[in-house]
Amino acid sequence: MGHKLSTILKASNNQRSLPTSHPTRQTLLNKNDSGVPRNGTPNSVFGFLRRLMSGGKIDGGSRTEAEEKVYSWLYALAMSDKYLVFEYVGSTERGLSFTEAERRLRENGPNVPLDSSFPRWWNLLWTAFFHPFNIILIVLSVLSYITSDVPNGCIMLVLVFISVSLRFYQEYSSSKAAMKLSELVRCPVKVQRCAGRVVQTELIVQVDQRDVVPGDIVIFEPGDLFPGDVRLLSSKHLVVSQSSLTGESMATEKTADVREDEGTPLLDLKNICFMGTNVVSGSGTGLVVSTGSKTYMSTMFSAIGKKKPPDDFERGVRRISYVLIAVMLVVVTIIVLTDYITSYNLSESVLFGISVASALTPQMLPLIVNISLAKGALSMARERCIVKSVTAVRYMGSMDILCIDKTGTLTMNRAIMVNHLDSGGSSKEKVLQFAFLNSYFKTDQKYPLDDAILAYVYTNGHRLQPSKWRKIDEIPFDFIRRRVSVILETDSHAEYGNLQLCERFMVTKGALEEVMKVCSFVEHIDKGEITNLSPEDHRRILSMAEEISNEGLRTIGVAIKRLKPKNGDGNLVDDETFESDMVFLGLITFYDPPKDTAKQALWRLAEKGVKAKVLTGDSLSLAIKVCKEVGIKTTHVITGPELELLDQDSFHETVKGAAVLARLTPTQKFRVVKSLQTVGNHVVGFLGDGVNDSLALDAADVGISVDSGVSVAKDFADIILLEKDLNVLVAGVEQGRLTFGNTMKYIKMSVIANIGSVVSLLISTLVLQYEPLTPRELLTQNFLYSVGQIAIPWDKMEDDSVKTPQRWSKKGLPMFILWNGPVCTLCDVSTLLFIWFYYKSNTAEDMSFFRSAWFVEGLLMQTLIFHLIRTEKIPFIQDVASWPVICSTVVISAIGIAIPFTPIGKVMGFVHLPLSYFGFLVLLFLGYFSVGQVVKRLYILVFKRWL
Repeated sequence: MGHKLSTILKASNNQRSLPTSHPTRQTLLNKNDSGVPRNGTPNSVFGFLRRLMSGGKIDGGSRTEAEEKVYSWLYALAMSDKYLVFEYVGSTERGLSFTEAERRLRENGPNVPLDSSFPRWWNLLWTAFFHPFNIILIVLSVLSYITSDVPNGCIMLVLVFISVSLRFYQEYSSSKAAMKLSELVRCPVKVQRCAGRVVQTELIVQVDQRDVVPGDIVIFEPGDLFPGDVRLLSSKHLVVSQSSLTGESMATEKTADVREDEGTPLLDLKNICFMGTNVVSGSGTGLVVSTGSKTYMSTMFSAIGKKKPPDDFERGVRRISYVLIAVMLVVVTIIVLTDYITSYNLSESVLFGISVASALTPQMLPLIVNISLAKGALSMARERCIVKSVTAVRYMGSMDILCIDKTGTLTMNRAIMVNHLDSGGSSKEKVLQFAFLNSYFKTDQKYPLDDAILAYVYTNGHRLQPSKWRKIDEIPFDFIRRRVSVILETDSHAEYGNLQLCERFMVTKGALEEVMKVCSFVEHIDKGEITNLSPEDHRRILSMAEEISNEGLRTIGVAIKRLKPKNGDGNLVDDETFESDMVFLGLITFYDPPKDTAKQALWRLAEKGVKAKVLTGDSLSLAIKVCKEVGIKTTHVITGPELELLDQDSFHETVKGAAVLARLTPTQKFRVVKSLQTVGNHVVGFLGDGVNDSLALDAADVGISVDSGVSVAKDFADIILLEKDLNVLVAGVEQGRLTFGNTMKYIKMSVIANIGSVVSLLISTLVLQYEPLTPRELLTQNFLYSVGQIAIPWDKMEDDSVKTPQRWSKKGLPMFILWNGPVCTLCDVSTLLFIWFYYKSNTAEDMSFFRSAWFVEGLLMQTLIFHLIRTEKIPFIQDVASWPVICSTVVISAIGIAIPFTPIGKVMGFVHLPLSYFGFLVLLFLGYFSVGQVVKRLYILVFKRWL
C-alpha cells in the first residue's frame, strides 16, 4: 500500500535522514563500543557469525560486539526526551515520506529478525559427504571395482550413502527450523507517513512488517506485534507481553512519559518496546528506532541455526580416519614393495595392497554407529520420548548437566490454594467466603486461581451456601486494573462478623497492590472492627505478602464494599467510582506444587552423574521454594541482573557453582549454557518449551522440548518429550550410555583387530616372501568378519558403565591400541611359528595349507576379540554377551571353520585342515584370553577405566 500511495501522490523527499557523521548520534553509538557507527551494526553481526563459523568459541562470559551496540543504542534513546529521539533517528513528528521510507528500505534491507539466507541443499550435501572416512570408503570401493570385487565395492558405497543421507537430513532440518523464527513477526503494521509537495499531509497506511524502516511512526492496539525496537511516543494504559523474550507469562506496563536511567535492566525499560513482543491491552504510538539485524531480538537469536562445531566423538572419529590413512599408506606401500620384490608381478602386488587397505578400514563403522543410534532412538520412543536427531542419543550418554528452563517443569503447572489470611496473618473463613463468592459468580473468564479457590472450598467441607446470593453485575478483569469485581445481593439477613449483608455489596479480588489501591479501610476480623487503612497497615500487609512470596507462594488480595440500594438493576460496569473506598479483608495464598515424580527423577539423574541446574525467568524466591521441595541444593543462587554486573572470570566461576539462576533473559540462558560447555567442559542438556528458550535449545548439546511447547522450540529441539516427566529423561540417559558404550566397543575392537591383523600380514609377508592370503581370501575374511559385527548394537552394558557419563577420551584410544594391539599380533605370530615349525609349512609349495590355516585363525581372532574387549570382567565366565552377539559369533566362527572343507573353499584354493590344528587353536585362544585379561587388569590399574 505504501508503494501505491508513493506512486500516486508522487511525494517528494522533503526529509533527509540524519547523517551517520552527526556528532550527537556518533556520541550515542560510540559510548560503549569501538567507534563503529550505528549503520555498521550489520557488519558487526556478520562478523560475530563469521567468528562463530571460524571455530572461535563463545564462552558466554561477556556480550558480543553486536549486543553492546544494541544495548548502548536503546539505553541512549530510553534516557533521552522523546522529542529529541526524532533527531537521533532522523525522522519527524509527522513520520517519514514515502520516498524516504523506500530509500531506507533499499539501504537497510527487509525488516526480518534473522539472516534468512541459508546454505543451499547442495552445499549441505557436500558438507555431509566430505568426511575423511567417506573418502576412504569411496576410494576403496572404486579400487574394489577395478579389481573385479563388485560385492565389496557395493557394500562400501551403500555404507557411504547411509552416512551421508543421515548427516544431510539433520543439517537440512536445522536450517529449515531457523527460518521459522522470521515468521513470528510477519504481520501488517499501521504506519504514519506524510505526503505532499507543498503542504504535507499525514496518512495512516498499512504496510507489511518487512517494509517497516527506522524512523517510521507505528500505531498499535491490543493484539499487535511490534515490528522493530520502538521508543514510545504516546501510550494509554499500555500493557505488553514480553514472554517471547523473557518466558514470563506476566505482562508488563509501558509508558511513554518517563526517562529511564542506566540502572534499569534492558527488558524492564518502560519506554522501549521490543521486536517480537505484543500488545495485551491499551494503545499508543511509537518511533521505530531499530529494524532487522539491528534489533535486540536479532542479536539475541543471531547464533541460532548455525553449524555447531564437531563434538569430541566426531573429532575422535576424524582422528581415527587420519591415523588409518597414515598407517594404510605406510603399511600398504611396504607390503606392495615386498610382494613385488618376491613375485615381480606388479599388478598382483597392487591388488594385494588394495585388499590389505580394505582389511585395515573398519568398513562397518558408519553402519554400526547409525544402527546403534537408531536402535537407541526406537527404545526412547517406547518411553514416549521422540528423537528428532539421532546424534542426540549419543549426547544423552555423555550429558553431565541438565539445565531446566523453568520451575514449571518441576511442578504440576497448576495452582493449589494454601491459605486464607486476614490483615493480621491469621486464617479466617470470612476471607475465604468472599474470595469464593467472587470466583463462583464471575462469568467473564475463569482463571486457574478461581478453580483453585473453588476446589479448596469443595474439598475441605466449607459450607458457604452460594445459593443464598444473586449476582447483579460484574466488572471484568483487565490487565490495567488487574482485578475483578462482582456485585452481589443476598435475600437473607445473614450476619458475618459485625457486617450485616442484607442488601447489595461488591467483592473485589486481584493483584494485591491493585486491590489495596482502591481500599481506604481495613477490617480487623478478630476485633470485629473496621478502621482506616493507615500507612503502617499498608506497609505491614505488603511486608507480610513479601514474606509469603519469599516462601514461594503467590498472593492475591480480597476486599469488599457495601453499596447503597438502587432502584432496578442498572449496568454498573462503566462506573469506575464503584471500585473505591473499599474495605481490605485479607490475602489468599497459592502454590504450584512439585510433581510427585520430580524428586525421584532428579535423584536418579544425580545417581547417574547428571547434575541439574534451574535456569528460569521466574522470581528467585519461587525458584528456591520449588528447588527445595524437589531436592535441588539452593546454597548457591543468583539472578540475571546480578550476573550482568560480573566480569568474565567471575561470571564463569559463578555459573559453575550456582544451582539456581533466576530472572534470566534468553541471552543470559545462552551464555550460561555456553559457559558450561566451553569453560566448564561439560556436555549440557537444556529442557525448554518457549520461543525464549530457542537460543539455549539450539546452543545446548541436547535440546529437549515437550509436545505442548511452542512450534519454534520443538523445531530447535533434538528430543521431544510426549510427557513432561523427567523420568523419561532418565531412561534416555541410560539408553544414550548404552548406545555410546556399544559404539566405543566396536571402534576400539575393530581398530585393534584391523591394525593387529595388518601388522601380522606385514610380518608374515616379510618372513614368508609370498602373500599369506590372496586378495580374494583376504576380502572374504574381511566380509565375514564385518557381517558378524552387525549384532554389536544389541549387546548389553555392565551396570557400572551406565552409572557415569560417557565421554570420548583423546588419549584413551591411542593408549588402548598400544596396550592391546600387540596381544593380537603376538597371537598371529604364534600361529605363524606353529605352522612354520610344527607343520614345516615354510615353502611356496605349502602356500595352500598356510593360507587355509591363516584364514581360519585370523577370522576367529577378529570374531572372538570382541568378547575380550566388551567387558572389564573375564569373558564367558564372569560376564556373557547378549544372545544376538553370541549367535553371531557362533555362526561366523562356524562358517569360517567350515569354508576350507566346502566346494567354496576348494574354489578359493583352500585345503582340509588336520584336527591337531584345531586343538592348537583351542590352546592359542585360551592363551590369548589369559594374556589379554592380564593386560586388561594392568591397563585398568594404570588408567582407572577400561572402555
